This record gives sequence, C-alpha cells and structure tokens, in this order.
Amino acid sequence: MSELPVIDIGGRPADVAARIGDACQDSGFFYVSGHGVPAELVKRLDTAARRFFELPGEVKDEISMERGGRAWRGFFPVGGELTSGRPDQKEGIYFGAEEPESGLPLHGPNLFPERVPELREAVLEYLDTMTGVAQSVMSAIAASLGLDRDYFSTGYTARPTILFRIFHYPPTQPDAWGVGEHTDYGLLTLLLQDGNEGLQVHTANGWIDAPPLPGTFVCNIGDMLDKLTGGLYRSTPHRVRNVSGNERLSFPFFFDPGWDSEVPPLPYTEGGRARWDGQDLRAFTGTYGDYLLGKVSKVFPQLAEDQLD
Repeated sequence: MSELPVIDIGGRPADVAARIGDACQDSGFFYVSGHGVPAELVKRLDTAARRFFELPGEVKDEISMERGGRAWRGFFPVGGELTSGRPDQKEGIYFGAEEPESGLPLHGPNLFPERVPELREAVLEYLDTMTGVAQSVMSAIAASLGLDRDYFSTGYTARPTILFRIFHYPPTQPDAWGVGEHTDYGLLTLLLQDGNEGLQVHTANGWIDAPPLPGTFVCNIGDMLDKLTGGLYRSTPHRVRNVSGNERLSFPFFFDPGWDSEVPPLPYTEGGRARWDGQDLRAFTGTYGDYLLGKVSKVFPQLAEDQLD
C-alpha cells in the first residue's frame, strides 16, 4: 500500500486530469496505471539490466561514461555520481535518445555492452514506449491547468529531451543513502521500480515511503513544471535508501522540454508553496539545455571538467 494516489490514465479524460492536478498540487507524486506498457518489455529490460550489473567491473567499464564524451552516456561505478556534493551508494548507466554524434552536450549515440546485446533492443524499445506514456500524462497535466491537451506536445515537448537511467543499489548500511535528497530537473519522471522498497517522498506530513506497486510507474513532476506553473505544481524532494537486504534496480525515465526551449512561467498560474531549498526557479533565464547542463555538471564534476571545457 502507498499513501500516494494511484491514477489510471486510461480512464475518463476529465477525471484523470482532475486527479493528476490534485496530486501535482498536493505532493507532486502519484502512481500511474493503465499505461499500456507491455509486461514482457519490462521483464526483458529488467533481466538484461541484471545481467549487466553482474558483470565484473572491468567489463562494465568498457562502456564507462568517459567513453561517451560530450553525450554523457554510459556506466558509472558506486560513488561515481554526486547528489548535493555527496557520493551516492549506487552504480548505473546513462542513456538518452539515440542520435548521431553532434558534439552537443547530452546528445549522441548510446553506449551498449557487447556482453549483453539484448540490453540495446530493450532500452531503445522502452524509450519509444515511455515517450508515448509521458506525452499522455502531459496532456492530462495540460488539461488540469485549463490548457489545450496538446499544449505541451505541440510546444515544449514537440522535440523533447529524453533521458533514461538504470540504477543498481547494492545492499547498504542503514545510514547510507543510495540517492540523497533532491528534486528532478525537467517536466516529468516516470519511475519503474523492481520489487524492493527504497524510495521516499517528502510530503506536507513528512517523509513517506513510495513502495513498488505491480503494474505501475511512480510519476513525479520536476523543476521545469514547477517553474512553468509559478510553483502551483511543486517539484518535490525525494531520496532513496536500500535497506531491503537485496540488490535493488530502478529505471527512471526523464521527459523534459526541448533542449532549446525557454521555460517562462505560464502567465495565468498563481504561485504555490515555498521550495524546500529556498531556490526561486523564476530567477533562472535561458534554455532548458542551459539549466540541465548546469545541473548535470554538478553530478559529475570531473566529467564536466574533462568533456565540457
């Protein structure tokens, strides 16, 4: 069970929009069911990911992020990613939309392991499938704000920034955080969890667990939707600590504005609560690419120094 609402996005559109709007104003988190993602695809993705993380470190390093260049794709080891300046107790692989080499930061071809060839097919199919789910959720969010349902799909997400991670959390000590407290950067995150708990969300009632529920994704809104709505829909702090005693996998899919999109607040939305970190997102000007690059550079400072100077 979870304290967060479970919303069937295949239901009556007006009801779906109303429930999502309520969730975005309350905690910024909810579960999505009725999404149509094949269970067989999820199983293939999970199986291939587990095969990869069972490989020796030197084999996983064959697709290390250093080899991904400015595209920032590939594998990083436990402690290789920072949250608020502290190493996370997880390892993972960074993916994004499969594109030709362009020299543009966070764009380009993905790195896939030769030892697990099935991971490539599963990841690319998953990216395509989840893009459709995300567009559906964003159409409901648009409707909840009184906008046309295609407001985002014909604007900010006509050519969305697509990022995808697979994270492996080894069993850790009770005081070790797999991911420290943070908010997400973009518009929307759709998180697939395996059967192990670990995700916590900071609500008005304090920290609560967001356990895995079969057949669902955890959905949360990010900083750019917070900025667009002037704080009416708030990006919410969350964190992960794997105390299950098991190997935990999670699969966050990030659906963000186009790289060159500027994200000014919608003129007719009223402000919401003050942010947990005191940051005023309205103060940022520039493109989403500028914002994202600045954020990711803090996660991998050495890579930023090596690749983006």
